[in-house]
Amino acid sequence: MSTAIQSDVDLTPETLAPYIQHTLIDVGITRDQIVAHAEETIRYGFNAAMVPGSWVSEVAEVLRGTGIAVASALDFPTVGVTTSAGKAAEAESLVRAGATQIDIGVQIGWLKSGRYDAFRDDIAGVVKAAGVPIKVMLELPLLTPEEREAAVELSIEAGAAFLKNSSSGAVEIANPDSVAYLVARAPEGVQVKASGGIKSFEQAVSLLRAGAVLLGTSAGVAIVTNKADEHTTSY
Repeated sequence: MSTAIQSDVDLTPETLAPYIQHTLIDVGITRDQIVAHAEETIRYGFNAAMVPGSWVSEVAEVLRGTGIAVASALDFPTVGVTTSAGKAAEAESLVRAGATQIDIGVQIGWLKSGRYDAFRDDIAGVVKAAGVPIKVMLELPLLTPEEREAAVELSIEAGAAFLKNSSSGAVEIANPDSVAYLVARAPEGVQVKASGGIKSFEQAVSLLRAGAVLLGTSAGVAIVTNKADEHTTSY
């Protein structure tokens, strides 16, 4: 697993690559684009290539032997619409295709309805079916303070390996306060990934300094080359 940045470590754009999960989630992605994305992940030394489930097998083939993670997301970008059985089955399928990490949407509606056991068991089912690190996208801005506390506790009980502040910049622009909130509540063995509109070196550093160990962004190249990128998606 990744390790937290120590406060006295000097960060430069080039040193951020191992903390970035290089993301390409979009409509109409072609095979040429997905292969180029995987090759770019190798070229810059990113932590992982985050891609749609339909392209996991192709990316896994490109990344074979590199030690770079093959990551994908399910119940996303529309979060909380997949049944628990469907989510677990898809997670198992993604792992068979080559995924080594999976980010999942959670059932916010169940949480708000007081269905805490169902919320936890939905996550636990994916954890059991996949057998690889599961990152839960908690959508913190959509939750009350009490719901935030419950979501974190239930996710940990379910066996989540990572807590995430949000699924994308449409929900929250990743910020140090949200990261610090999760870091303060994560027990040993559970880590924090920041996600949502991460587009600059300065923003990335602030999130790592707050305790995130992974950053999900489609602006990875812009960040490690320290060039502004206004044309990336919000993931």
